[in-house]
Formats: sequence, structure tokens, C-alpha cells
Amino acid sequence: MSSNASRLHAFAHLWPGVPLALGSAILFGLTAPLSKLLLGRFDPQLLAGVLYLGAGIGLAGFHFGRRLFDLPAPDAPLRRSDLPWLAAVVLFGGVLGPLLLMAGLSETSAANGSLLLNLESLMTMAIAWVVFRENVDTRLFVGAMAILAGALVLSWQGRGLALDKGAVLVAGACLAWGIDNNLTRKLSSADPVSIAAIKGFFAGSVNAATALARGAAAPDAALTAGAALLGFFGVGVSLVLFILALRRLGAARTGAYFALAPFIGAVASIVLLGEAPTPRLLAAGALMGLGLWLHLAERHEHAHVHDGLEHEHAHVHDEHHQHSHDGPVTEPHSHRHRHERLVHAHPHFPDLHHRHTHE
Repeated sequence: MSSNASRLHAFAHLWPGVPLALGSAILFGLTAPLSKLLLGRFDPQLLAGVLYLGAGIGLAGFHFGRRLFDLPAPDAPLRRSDLPWLAAVVLFGGVLGPLLLMAGLSETSAANGSLLLNLESLMTMAIAWVVFRENVDTRLFVGAMAILAGALVLSWQGRGLALDKGAVLVAGACLAWGIDNNLTRKLSSADPVSIAAIKGFFAGSVNAATALARGAAAPDAALTAGAALLGFFGVGVSLVLFILALRRLGAARTGAYFALAPFIGAVASIVLLGEAPTPRLLAAGALMGLGLWLHLAERHEHAHVHDGLEHEHAHVHDEHHQHSHDGPVTEPHSHRHRHERLVHAHPHFPDLHHRHTHE
């Protein structure tokens, strides 16, 4: 095997999970500076509502358009058994998280709020490691802490952190989103477009209705449509990519990659808003670059056992899917299938097929 082929093989396990997670972080990170351009004309809570409604309505349109034109949907549909998990995701991530954030920002400084929002990735990783027992080694832990430290440096304003009522509420929002991210992993085998559409519609409706009820003025239709389009990509498509990454990487690793979003937003602010680069940005970039490298260099490989399992998700006929079909099929495709017991070794993440325990 040539040296180039060896390098490609060494990093093959990163595809497509890592690009999906980074794509989600890029889209979400770009949303912050673009939203800042709209805040002069929008009430903040109403803008949050329009962004989420744009995501929900846009993805619902894509979903029904796909069905109207009879386009194949390779992902498994949502089932009745998924509804309790979906309700919890909407409650924690779509209702409680945004409401706690808005309440907290009204009681604390913007500096405190931006700093505390970085707790979301820490909450996501902690819950994944402690509650769901996702594997973590020293390299992963140091990488995650480097990424988080970069996010903290980026948002630090030099005035310390005041643990006032607002700070507690913002931290509560981050806990709600950390729970949401880990619960969404339970749904990651189902169609991410449907999940993101439902979450966006309900979250947007709550925030928009609350803002209008307290007297927030709605801007003109063109500006509202622009904000909704931004929400479609920055919230909706980003969430779809996040769910697909959860399917392949697990919650802890996806959360770590997603923590790059503040840095991406800061860099975009320099380009789009003409803001000057600062020593904090350079320091944050160095820390996040170190964390990203440590994660990309991960190679978790050992002999492991796949117990017999029956489930449904999008797949191709790879080493984990060796079942037969009655006729020709296109790939990827989704149907209920059974995995027989299998013992082998290869590089892997805690994806749908590798959520085993470690000593």
C-alpha cells in the first residue's frame, strides 16, 4: 500500500461524521454575525422565533416536496416509539433552552451571557461521558478542553464572571441544550429533516408568539423573509447536519466539534462586519486548532463484540450490513434489518453500531 493510500486509510473512519459536524458548526457560527446585522431592526426574541420558524417551515417544505415528487428518502421515518424522545427534544431544546436564555440575558450582562453559552458543549460532553458512558481517553479529553478553553478565551471580556440570577438562568439553558443534544442521539437513526422541521416549528412558534404577545414590533415582510432564509440554513440545515453527525460520532465528539462555532462566528465578523482581529481571537484559534488536531488524530481501535441487533436506519452494504435482498436495491437505503453477532477490530466512533462499554 502506498504512503498516500495508507494515510487515506488511517483517516477513512473520520468520513463523513467529522465533515458533517464541522459543516454544522460553520453554518451555525456564520448565523451569529449575520443575525447581528438584523438586530437593529428586530426584537431579539422575535428574531430567534423567525430564525427557528424559517428552519421549521423550510425543512417541512423540503420534506413534503420530496414526497410530492416521489423522491427517495434513504432515512428511516419517525415511528410511534420515537415520539416520547421527540417530545423531550422539543421541550428541552426548543422550548426550555431558548426561554431560559432570553430570561437570563435580560438579567445579566452580554459578556456574561456569551461566556456562559460555551457551557453547552461542556454539558453535552459531560452528559455523554457520565450518563451515556461514551468512551473518552486522555487525548479526547485534552482536545475537548482545548476547544472549550478557546471558546472561553474568545468570549472573555476581562471583567470576570458574575454569578447573578441571569447567569444561573443562562447556565440552565446550556444544561437544557446539553440534555437535548444527548436525547437527539436517541433519534439519530430517523429522518433528520423531519426531526429538525418539528423542532424548528415548535421552537420558533413559542419564541415568536411570546415576543409578539409582549408587544414586539414585526419588521417588514422582506426583512422577515431574509431572517427566515438565514434560519433555514443557519439553524435548520445546521441541525440536520448535527443529527447526521450524532449518528456517526456520538454526542460527545459532535459536541466538541460544534464548540468551534464561536470561533467561526468571530472570524466571519472580521470579514463581514469589518471588526479587527484581536490577540484573544488568535489565542482562541490556537487552542481550538490544538483541540481539533487532537480529535482528528484519534484512532480508537480494538477487538469488540456486536451483539445481535435489529433496527432501522439508512445504510449501505458494508462490513456491518451483510444481509440479502429479494431484488436489486439502490444505496443508501433504509429498512428494518438484523445484525448477527460479530466480533472484529477496526477504528470506530460511538455510532449506531459501536455503543459498547469499555473497561
